[in-house]
Amino acid sequence: MNPIALLLLALSMSTDAFAVAIGKGASLKNPHFFEALRMGLIFGLIEAITPFIGWLIGNIAASYVDVWGHWIAFALLVFLGLHMLYEGLSPSSEEIEQPSRHSFLKIALTAFGTSIDAMAVGASLAFVEVSIFLAAGLIGLATTVMVTLGVMLGRVVGSLFGQKAEIMGGLTLIAVGAWILSGNL
Repeated sequence: MNPIALLLLALSMSTDAFAVAIGKGASLKNPHFFEALRMGLIFGLIEAITPFIGWLIGNIAASYVDVWGHWIAFALLVFLGLHMLYEGLSPSSEEIEQPSRHSFLKIALTAFGTSIDAMAVGASLAFVEVSIFLAAGLIGLATTVMVTLGVMLGRVVGSLFGQKAEIMGGLTLIAVGAWILSGNL
C-alpha cells in the first residue's frame, strides 16, 4: 500500500469521529482547547488500537468482523444518540447546566462505536502488504486531529443553538450509526 493511499485511508477512518465530535463539542458548555484535545486523544487512541485488533482478528477470522462489526457500531451509536436526544429533550438549559466535559466512559464508548469500521479495515489490512503499526498510527493521528477540530467547531455550533445542539449531536450519532450500517448491508 503506497503512502498516499495510507494517508487517505487514515483520513477516511476519522470522518465519522469528526462528525460525532462536532455534536459532542456542541453539547458542552464552552469547551476549551485542552478538553477538545483530551477528547481527540481518547478517540485517536481507540481508533489506533481497533485496526490493530482487527488485524489480529483478520489473521484468524476476518469474516466475523465483516459480518457483525457494522451491527455493533450501529447499536452503540444509536444507544448513545438516543441518550443524547433524551438529555436534549429534558428540562430546559435554565434548569440543567451543560457539562464542561464528558466522562471518560461516555467518550470511550462513543469512540469505540465510531471505530468499529477501523477494526474491519484492520482485518482487511491483514491481507495486504502494509505495516499495521504505521497504518494504525496514522489512523490514530488523523482521528486525534479531526476530533479536536470537531469539538472546537462544535463549540461554535453549541453557542449558536444552545440545548438544541444536544439534540443535533444525538441525531448525528444515530445518522453516523445508520451510515455505517447502510454502507455494509
